[in-house]
Amino acid sequence: MSRAMQCQSCLPWGSWMQLRRSLPGSTGTRSVYLCAASVPGTAGSTFLRKILHASSISLPRGSVRYQGGSQERSVQPRSSGHGLSQLRNVASSDAIKKHQKSLSAWFSHQPNEERQFGPSFSLDAVHVDPVIRESSLEEILKPSPDLTIQNQLQQPCSQVISLQNLFDVDACGRQVKNVVLYGTVGTGKSTLIKKMVVDWCHGLLPRFELVIPFSCEDLSHSHAPISLRRLITKKYQHLRDVVPMLGTSNLKVLFILNGLERLNLDFRLAGTELCCDPNEPVPPSAIVVNLLRKYLLPEASIIVTTRPSAVRRIPGKYVGRYAEICGFSDTNLQKMYFQMRLSQPGCSGENSVGSSSGEQENLVEMLSRNLERHNQIAAACFLPSYCWLVCTTLHFLYFTRTVPPSQTLTGIYTSFLRLNFSGEVLDSTDPTNISMMKYVAKMVGKLAYEGVMSRKTCFSEDDLQQCFEVEMKTESELNLLEVFRSDVFRFFLTPCVQPGKEHTFVFTIPAMQEYLAALYVVLGEKKTLAQRVGKELSEVIGKVSEDVAVVMSIISKVLPLRFLPVLFNLLKIFPRYFSRLSSKDQDAIAHTMAEELFKEEDYYNDDVLDQINSSILGVEGPMHHPDEARDDEVFELFPIFMGGILSRRNRAILEQLGCSIKNLAAFEIAKAMKKTVIRNSRKGLPSSELMDYLFFLHEFQNERFTAEAIRSLRTVNLSSVRMTPLKCSVLASVMGTTCHEVEELNLTSCNLDTSSLRILFPVLLRCKALHLQLNSLGSDACKEIRDLLLHDKCVVAKLRLANNPVGEQGAQYLAEALAGNHSLTHLSLLHTALGDRGAEVIAQHLAENQHLQELNLGYNSLTDAAALHVVEVAKKHATLDKVHLYFNDISEDGKQALHSLRMDRDGVRALVFLTAGTDVSDYWSHILNVVQRNLPFWDRERVRQHLALILQDLESSRRQTANPWRKAKFLRVESEVKKMLGKLQHGTL
Repeated sequence: MSRAMQCQSCLPWGSWMQLRRSLPGSTGTRSVYLCAASVPGTAGSTFLRKILHASSISLPRGSVRYQGGSQERSVQPRSSGHGLSQLRNVASSDAIKKHQKSLSAWFSHQPNEERQFGPSFSLDAVHVDPVIRESSLEEILKPSPDLTIQNQLQQPCSQVISLQNLFDVDACGRQVKNVVLYGTVGTGKSTLIKKMVVDWCHGLLPRFELVIPFSCEDLSHSHAPISLRRLITKKYQHLRDVVPMLGTSNLKVLFILNGLERLNLDFRLAGTELCCDPNEPVPPSAIVVNLLRKYLLPEASIIVTTRPSAVRRIPGKYVGRYAEICGFSDTNLQKMYFQMRLSQPGCSGENSVGSSSGEQENLVEMLSRNLERHNQIAAACFLPSYCWLVCTTLHFLYFTRTVPPSQTLTGIYTSFLRLNFSGEVLDSTDPTNISMMKYVAKMVGKLAYEGVMSRKTCFSEDDLQQCFEVEMKTESELNLLEVFRSDVFRFFLTPCVQPGKEHTFVFTIPAMQEYLAALYVVLGEKKTLAQRVGKELSEVIGKVSEDVAVVMSIISKVLPLRFLPVLFNLLKIFPRYFSRLSSKDQDAIAHTMAEELFKEEDYYNDDVLDQINSSILGVEGPMHHPDEARDDEVFELFPIFMGGILSRRNRAILEQLGCSIKNLAAFEIAKAMKKTVIRNSRKGLPSSELMDYLFFLHEFQNERFTAEAIRSLRTVNLSSVRMTPLKCSVLASVMGTTCHEVEELNLTSCNLDTSSLRILFPVLLRCKALHLQLNSLGSDACKEIRDLLLHDKCVVAKLRLANNPVGEQGAQYLAEALAGNHSLTHLSLLHTALGDRGAEVIAQHLAENQHLQELNLGYNSLTDAAALHVVEVAKKHATLDKVHLYFNDISEDGKQALHSLRMDRDGVRALVFLTAGTDVSDYWSHILNVVQRNLPFWDRERVRQHLALILQDLESSRRQTANPWRKAKFLRVESEVKKMLGKLQHGTL
């Protein structure tokens, strides 16, 4: 019988819509365990690494057990003397304690990806269990109903069962010995088993006196006969004194078989003989079969974890209870998970402990609100694995402060796939033994790529059939597709919850579509029919030519046939010719990457990091009406992921997943892309697009390529980009690949703070013109700027700090910087709340400066004394020739004194009003432009008063002159001021 016929638990062939059920289960009784315990430091058996997969769901242990809405004391360890008393000696009891210590240390171990959440984060901590629903073989085999996520959430779930109750008696009162725990990829099977083992190690599973876990992946690699007792002692040496007791006492033993889909079991007597002797050597698969048959150690309990497609490998008569892991089908569980994980001590790094708690709480609050109003992300977080991805992405976005950043976004997604798919084969019974990730990259990647190219995120049933089924030709391909639909499909695609699109599918996380599309292209799966046929034919001819070469060389020595070498050389022409044509594939990949990276229609979107942040936390403000037409979908992460996948680290991880990208291919793609990318980057990109370009260079992780690209950037304009610590780290890292001087760095209105300046310090040193306006930089930031200007490698010549709350203390730091700096020529402190005291402090240090040429102290509430003091110092300065003093509280007498200054006599010009005696100032347009640019950030009433005074001054000066040309100039300037006043009064300016 074919595999497609055997797997009746899979969906009917023609209906993709029956996969709409998402993750079954709903709001039932849930439990969270908090138990204080320390973790032994001993290591466990090496084979147990096979069980350490993704979906880690844990937090620090406490001392209370929460179950539903009630609260009760946690289960205390009971004395297991009944079983231990029958052990032959005390050594056996000590052996089990050592076994517990070893298992606890090993199963509490977390992957490297978890270390970012702080040292206190471990599995031996608070753990949020996914929903477990009791099922039956009949329910597994029957076709799934066509349900939407909303309908499923409304269904009552009376079959929820806790992990501790899996071995309770069944509905007929029979004791359950064998439990099959199944779930699709990402629902948390392996993590739940790890938690179960750790609980037993700490005495929280008193039902069993001995727990023996096995990895079915590990067992599948061995076919040599071995006895059960030898197998146990081989994996757990501590149990060599306990193993002889198995089968001869009533010791309560639990065997855990994780990942049964990796074993090919045959329960027919003709395939696997009966064996009840734990000392008899048989193949490992025969041991598993006889344990499940209850022919070997019938008193032992067994829990099996598997994917849905492999549930039927165990005949129903050998299973006492079926239980399905349904993930987090309740949003309250999702909120609890996020609250616990994102609130971990040390989660935000060691250097920001004091200021990070508020930010962590704010993140959790925003995420919680978005879960309540945005059903799509709630649907994604049904899978605990995606909850992990959301938390990891938020941690990357908000708590990255190192230079270079310790991670890349592509690396997060690649690691996420490794945690869920490492070592996973789609179907162990298929002779191709194709890795699950390779199959996903080929099939789902195609769908993702076609969606990116057509700029759509919703896919109909016809789209799925066209992508997945159209090329199915063999029985093996159909069987693989059935397994994929049963086990993996819902990990990547979920029903759309947007009104009007309930019968379509979307990618579980939007960015995953772009990642898989990028992987599809980089792996070279995007080929025409001619390219695929040519590659296969080339490989066949290449292999044949090697064999023919040997035969030809032998024949040519025996028979004088001169034409044989000629035929042989002709035979080798095709592979050589095709290899040259195949190099064009790398050029096509490079062209696709460059073209998508610089799409003009995406120029004025938010940068990709802000887009990701909004997709997770939502956008505060009014929501779109469901019937309102939405803007075109944006896929700016697609080329960035293409570059990130080509990095050495990500290629190494993908190699483990069965997706091989050769070094030569990566080199050729980078080489082909270099000219196009650098040429496009010189066109003057908008600030958000430039940030995307810098992020692409960071993700690419190619230092030589990045250095060459950055050398071409002499001006970096990132104005109005929200420069988070992560973006600052990316900018510092990318710019740090070279040492060239930057002509201009514009960071106006970028939400910079003191920590941002510290991160960017090496970059700021190399900038000749530095724009830091509108960043709320106070005195602490001015201290950093002082250190910057006093650095011996500083080349900053123009520094603009307008519209920052510098204040008197900040002025003190800047004055100290002026005294010792040798590069600064232009300093703008427009509207920085200096006051008279701040201006006087700067004036006191001006004499020690020998290079400043222009100083702007406009709109700082300066009075006559402070303004005249600054001007008096400026007169004596060797190079300072221009001082801006407009929009200050200068009286008419002060104005007259400043008007009397002459450049040829005093060596300095003060810009105060739009008039210069009986003439219009040469700088009138400059002053009005400054006012117009800064009006959104200034006090409008005060600006109106100043403009009224300026208008009076213009009218008075016009009346005093008899020169008609000057009168015309006055009238022109008066007209501009009146227009500005009119717009200001009507609120249109």
